[in-house]
Amino acid sequence: MHIHVNGRNIEITDAIKAYVKEKAGKVVAHYEQIDSIDAVLSVIKNPSVSDSHIAEINCKIGGETIRVEEKAENMYASIDLVCDKLDRQVRKFKEKGLSKSKGGVESIRTTQTEQEV
Repeated sequence: MHIHVNGRNIEITDAIKAYVKEKAGKVVAHYEQIDSIDAVLSVIKNPSVSDSHIAEINCKIGGETIRVEEKAENMYASIDLVCDKLDRQVRKFKEKGLSKSKGGVESIRTTQTEQEV
């Protein structure tokens, strides 16, 4: 599993990189089939913008991509928010896959055609 951290308009320090890897590593603990996580941290340098720190994460699971983005007043808060959002999305993806594999109904049309026959 690969976690890549990139920055726009900000220098990525070792502390920020370690914090992103720690928080994203907790998401990987829930679902081991994650291929890679790419984090992009950026700062808007306009003083009139209140939520100027943006964190984006692209998570690749198999052939699917989950993308989440959050804004906050400081970088650590935006990283916390985006990792929490990613955790919810990965759990949702995992439960969706498990329900299909256990014989769950994929769509309403499938059940309607079976009842008509």
